[in-house]
Parts: sequence; C-alpha cells; structure tokens
Amino acid sequence: MNVGMSSLSWDVRKARIVVLVVAAVAFVSKMALAANTRGPADVRFFWGFARAIARTDPVRIYAEQMPWLPVYNHPPLASWMLLGMEWLAQQGVPWRPLIRFPACLADFITVLLVFAIVRRRAARPRTAVFCAVGAALCPVLVATSGYHGNTDSVAVMFAFAAAYLLTDRRMPLAAGLAAALCVSVKLIPVVAVPLLFAAAWRAGRRALLRFTAGSAALFLAVWGPVIATVPGGLKANVLEYAGGNFSFWGVIRFARWAGVPESYVALVRGDGHFLIVAAIMAVGVWLAWRRPADAPLAVAVTLGLLLLLSTASGVQYLAWPAAGLFVVGLWQGLAYGAVVGGVAASVYSGQRPVHWTDTEMAFGALGWAVLAVCVASGIHRALSGPAPGPAVPLLPEARRTAPQAPPGKASPVDDPVPRTQTPTAPSAN
Repeated sequence: MNVGMSSLSWDVRKARIVVLVVAAVAFVSKMALAANTRGPADVRFFWGFARAIARTDPVRIYAEQMPWLPVYNHPPLASWMLLGMEWLAQQGVPWRPLIRFPACLADFITVLLVFAIVRRRAARPRTAVFCAVGAALCPVLVATSGYHGNTDSVAVMFAFAAAYLLTDRRMPLAAGLAAALCVSVKLIPVVAVPLLFAAAWRAGRRALLRFTAGSAALFLAVWGPVIATVPGGLKANVLEYAGGNFSFWGVIRFARWAGVPESYVALVRGDGHFLIVAAIMAVGVWLAWRRPADAPLAVAVTLGLLLLLSTASGVQYLAWPAAGLFVVGLWQGLAYGAVVGGVAASVYSGQRPVHWTDTEMAFGALGWAVLAVCVASGIHRALSGPAPGPAVPLLPEARRTAPQAPPGKASPVDDPVPRTQTPTAPSAN
C-alpha cells in the first residue's frame, strides 16, 4: 500500500513539474512576443485610457469625455490596474510589454488551474498534463495574450479560480472574492456568476452565505464608488456596451451572409443580446444545479456558449473558451486551438484585427462550427453519467466531527470531489 501511494504521489509530483515548466516557457515566450511587437491598436488605446485615468481618477473616468479614444467599456478594477500601470510606465517600464503582462500571467495561472481541475476528475495524471500543456501552448492564447493583450484572459482566470476554490478546495469565501474579481476586470464572465451561486447553494447554507459575503463585499468595494458617483456613465459605457459594429465572426456574420434585414440584426445586437445572455446563464445554472461538483465544466460551457452566440466581434474574444475547452476534454481544446488559432495568427500577422479577408472569415466560420461541436460535447459530458446525489455541505463542523480515516486512506471530507457526484473525466483521446 505504501509503495503504491508513494508511486502515485511521485507521478503527481512529476506531472506538476512538467506543467509548471511548460507553463513558464509559454509565459516567457508570450512576454517575448509582447516585448518585440507593436501589437494592435488596443495597446495604444489602453495608454490613452491610462493617461486619462491618471489625469482624473479611476472613478470619474466614466464621465470623462475622450473623443480621441473608443468607448471606455472596462469595469472599475481595470481602471485601478491601468492607474498602477501608468505609474510604472512613468518610472520607465516599457508600455507595450507592460499592458500585455496581466493577460500572459493570467494564462500561466489558468494552465495550473486546468491541471488541478482535470487531475481531480481524470483517472490518470497524464490526462491532466496533456490538457494543461495543451492550454499552455494553445495558439489562440499565444496570439490574444502575447500579441493583443487586453483583459479577457484575466477575467477568465478569475472565473475558473472561483469554480475551483468553491468545488475542489471547498473555500466558498475565497471563491466569492474571485467571482467578484472576474466581473470587475471584464464583464464577460457574468454569465458564469449565477452558476457559481447555484453550486454554492447546493453545497449548503453556510457555503452560500460565505460565497455571497465574499462576492458582495468585494463587489461593493470595487463597484460601489462608481455606482454612487457616475452611475449613468457606468451604465452606458459598461453595462450596455454592445461591442463594435464589426461582423467577421459568429451569428451576426452569418445573418449578414444570409441577407437578413439590418433592422433584425440591429434588434439582436441591441436589446436582443440581453436575452441571449440570460439564456446562457440559465444553461449554466441548470448544469451547476444538476452537478454542482462539476461547476468548472459548467463555467467552460458558458464561456463557450457566450462566444458562440455573441453578437459582437473581436479577435481577443476568441480567448474566452480557449483554456476552458481543455477542461471539457483534450480533443476539444486542441481542435478549437488549432483552427481558431490559425485564424487569429493570420489576422494579427497582417496588422488588421478589424478587417478580415474572405478566406479568414471562411476559416472563422469553420472555427465557429468547431466551437459549437465542442460546446455540445461539454453539455453532453456534464449531463452524462449517473444522476447526482445530494450535495455535501461545506461546513467546518463536518471537518471537526468526521471520523479519522485509517492511514493510507483519504477521509471522505478530505476528498475534493464528493463521491455522490461522480465527476466526468475529460477524454485524453
């Protein structure tokens, strides 16, 4: 028994080392790309935002008139981040790699999260290694984080951190903080927040209270001053932002190819997109309520659905499901990364992220179809297997009063995945 446990522990340790090394190499490579390329227009726009925030403050920036810049559609935490970066730039830190550093670092952490999430659900450590290495080397993330930057990868990282802390580490307070952080950096993971509340609810009253307390306290601290000071600007710039009028990807592109009247397109891109977001949230809640132990998989599905049904186009948006699809399965992550990564690399290499060629849009349509298959497989995986039993409450009393397990065996309360909710293991095929 001791020999077997020692061998298993050694395999996990080696797996962690491999993942850490590959993730570190990927991080350094992305930063090298960031340091040696000019990047898209967003690099310059973020510098303008940072300078404007330094002149005013991170709260009143939403009321600031900036006719020379696009709409400032970033949540309040991004404003504070830009203020800090502007100070570092004034101290001599080069702006181009600096603005892309958060996304590259977030990818590094997300790779470790993918490994931890998959390892707790896969039969063999090597499955988790393959998925984590695939996420580290994903061409989509190399292009969007190392070249483009923006904050999409940071928001995704906090979303998966929240799911991991809640279901695998049984730390609902920390999970609530991470949930608040994910929507305070960029609003896209808002589709995952309701399912996190559903998973916390299924985990027991105390878990729900702690998750709610952590998320509410941090949300009020970050968003409260802006809501109290410039609610109109926040609503118009962030909450009602519908994206640019570009349509080189997704349902709007298909609608225009099909000759759908622009009045209908405008309806879908206007108030209609709120209905789409609500439907995605409902799917996430349904999956998390049915299988609360698989909340990370539900997060991956909702982020994939968000991009699949998005009415806005942006090359950096392609990062939303990239890492999460490796939580769904290895082939899903590889298929999406290869097809869509090729499109992103082609667009960025031509320095024209808002102008796609017909060939790039055709391969983008193929990538959209690949994403649809991957999301469908994620939903099927979440619904397959035995029906879940009652959730295990995350109560400290359970830890104090649980019987001690014999040496060499794990106590039920130390098992990060409740046995009554058999998790689905991502495929290594």
